[in-house]
Amino acid sequence: MVNIMPVSELKNYGKVLDTVEPDNPVFLTKNGYGKYVVIDLADYEAFEKFKKSKQLAQILKQAERSGTQPLDEVAAELLK
Repeated sequence: MVNIMPVSELKNYGKVLDTVEPDNPVFLTKNGYGKYVVIDLADYEAFEKFKKSKQLAQILKQAERSGTQPLDEVAAELLK
């Protein structure tokens, strides 16, 4: 079930935070439009890992297309 609340509910932030669970974020609206999302820390960490994996896949695709890419450039991209 999608959990949508107006941002004004943050006045009682404990109530909002109590409804946040893994795989069940709270979407906050402002003036009737989606504005913010409150997510569980584990979900955030998984999202960050996904972003890094996606970046790595892009670097590997680029290296594959160009034939080679210097190791120091690949390392610099990965350590950003």
